Amino acid sequence: MKRYRLIAAVGSVAMLTAVASGSSAYGGSNGPTQASPIRLGVLTSLTGPFAPWGLQVRAGMALAVNEVNRAGGVRVRGRGQGRRLNLAVADDQSGPAAVDGFRRLIEQERVVSVGGIIGSNVAVPTARLAEEARVPMFLVKAGNNEILTTSSRYTFRTCLPSAAMAAVPIVQLAQRRGIRSVGVIIADYAWGQSFKSSLEDAARAAPNIRFSVQVAPVPTTNFTSYLRELGDVSLIVATGHPPGSSLILAQAGQLGIRAPVVGAYSPYSLTARNAGAAAFGRWSDFKCMATATRAYKNLAKRYLRAFPQNEFFEDDALAGYAYVKIIAEAIRNVGTNPQRIATYVRTHTFNIPGYAFPLRWTAWGELNRPRVQFAVLTRAAPPERGLNTASTTFWPRVLFKSQPLAPYRPGS
Repeated sequence: MKRYRLIAAVGSVAMLTAVASGSSAYGGSNGPTQASPIRLGVLTSLTGPFAPWGLQVRAGMALAVNEVNRAGGVRVRGRGQGRRLNLAVADDQSGPAAVDGFRRLIEQERVVSVGGIIGSNVAVPTARLAEEARVPMFLVKAGNNEILTTSSRYTFRTCLPSAAMAAVPIVQLAQRRGIRSVGVIIADYAWGQSFKSSLEDAARAAPNIRFSVQVAPVPTTNFTSYLRELGDVSLIVATGHPPGSSLILAQAGQLGIRAPVVGAYSPYSLTARNAGAAAFGRWSDFKCMATATRAYKNLAKRYLRAFPQNEFFEDDALAGYAYVKIIAEAIRNVGTNPQRIATYVRTHTFNIPGYAFPLRWTAWGELNRPRVQFAVLTRAAPPERGLNTASTTFWPRVLFKSQPLAPYRPGS
């Protein structure tokens, strides 16, 4: 059971401590200890191609749990003693292991919710399980259009909107820059194909732009042939291939292709590490965080003090942090019943520090009119001390925030 563990996040969260059973715990002793803990499920990628995203998600959740527990835990409906929050973690391994992990979380650990899903190939089957079990589940970066249905009531997006919504700002970007030729590389899996379809739909509104599309398998690491097949393009879109996006950037530069690259909601630290100097000034990406705000900066400083091994407070960590804060608020108001939690979430708005938009949802769990931030990665020191580690030499320069995106309605 080494890929399935219970985390008690209390006290200092600066280090993950492995114990004999193969589980992990956050050390410390602050917070309430007598009332039984409330378990929140974490289903994310700790191994596999999406691990750089999932490790950030888990750390962000741990930070939030630690803050809640140090403040006295959650007083259910304002009565009785505060109860600690614990994280029960399952590694989905970026693939089919997610189904077994989800079932263990709800059936054995009896979690009140599940959060942290990155890949669409994970989200599609687990969303069906969440709806069947009537347990709220929160997606971080899974954007396949088919994950939600009009009858979904327990599945919620938190950072990446559906592919149909994510494609619109890219076409707008090309139009703003007067770009007439766009190369697109997508991954041959649920998100990639869904993004391709959505981009084709969005492109119909811009008939003066030529799109050249190449499809590559998810594990691809050498994109040379795909880049050459794109031809002479003025913009490369790697949004549809998250695991390979930073490699696409680096290899395009090696081929002498100087076109800027639009990313895939990828961690900035991953892109900077994989692409190096080729990333600066050429890599731009959409994020759900607002890095220029005081709220983001304050939270980032707390995060990096707790997890100094991480280079940057990514929006994956922010989404994990938001998940815990949302569930904690719901529990305070309606208790630990998963169905009541889901109803509370669906009918309320949450203003999470550092987010680029208020978190609110449609009846079926789609982000309701989010405004994603668009920024370019630059070689620069952060604007303040504490926003980076000694090895960090980059900072995202904000270009603009998108207009509110109309929520995608499944089947439309």
